[in-house]
Amino acid sequence: MKTAFIFPGQGAQYIGMAQDFIKDDPALAATLQDFDCEHDTRLALAMSEGPEELLKQTHLTQPAILLHSICALSAFQKRFAIRPDFVAGHSLGEFSALVASDILKLDEAMHLVHKRGEFMIKAVGDTPFAMAAVIGLDSATVEAICLEASSAGLVQAVNFNTPIQTVISGTDTGVAKASELAKAKGAKRVLPLVVGGPFHTPLIDKASLWLTEEMHNIHFRDGSCPVVSNLDAKASLIGNEAREKLGKQIISAVRWVDCVRYMIDHGVSRFIEFGPQKVLSGMIKNIDKEVSCHNIDRIEDIAVLEEVLA
Repeated sequence: MKTAFIFPGQGAQYIGMAQDFIKDDPALAATLQDFDCEHDTRLALAMSEGPEELLKQTHLTQPAILLHSICALSAFQKRFAIRPDFVAGHSLGEFSALVASDILKLDEAMHLVHKRGEFMIKAVGDTPFAMAAVIGLDSATVEAICLEASSAGLVQAVNFNTPIQTVISGTDTGVAKASELAKAKGAKRVLPLVVGGPFHTPLIDKASLWLTEEMHNIHFRDGSCPVVSNLDAKASLIGNEAREKLGKQIISAVRWVDCVRYMIDHGVSRFIEFGPQKVLSGMIKNIDKEVSCHNIDRIEDIAVLEEVLA
């Protein structure tokens, strides 16, 4: 049985996240404290007590989710000898996957996603934007809708989450027109998303430039396990390739369905998700119902997984 470790992206955060892991591991607690000191932030407070408005700030949300994911992975690795055949993450989660593959160290990845969050918001400027999830239409139909709606403003399909769930992003007028067309073409639901910018579109192209420059200050090692990239749904162990793809990923579509199918086509039949909630596990079951999915969100999830695997 081949196994993939997977890591969620922004939106899975919650107040109280990772607290049980941090209390159980002084090294992780020190990492969090060092991060706050180095970046003059209140990440520890946001994760433990909130308020939600603080945790939702993109420059804090991203390192919070990454840290939670690696906390869960670290606790898992103390109990299990399972090694992944592939690792992958959804958008932000790709940085967690790089830590799992030893391409980045945890503190390096936390620094980069903190800056990534800052850059993504700064790049928006005064552009009115929106994002929405289109549910119930196949991705080709959603892409065609975005093309038709582009006369009203830039709008693109940016997150291919499942065969019938695609997120669109762009200007407020473009997303509004695409949402209207999607409903007319039979979408079951079109859900506006509360986000800080038109992520994964050229509207934040400055963020790509800034992040690429920032990443060149960090050493990307070659990995111990293949990382499947959101950009092209292909696996690589090469650190320099990972750096190049991350720079482009921030303004490109997240091809999650293709990533999952790539891993399944290469023999993966078990996915273990590390991080807050079970977002990716749900997506994967909607891509292929035959594979098994498990999630490590809290310490007690490890004991549950031990029973399942036994």
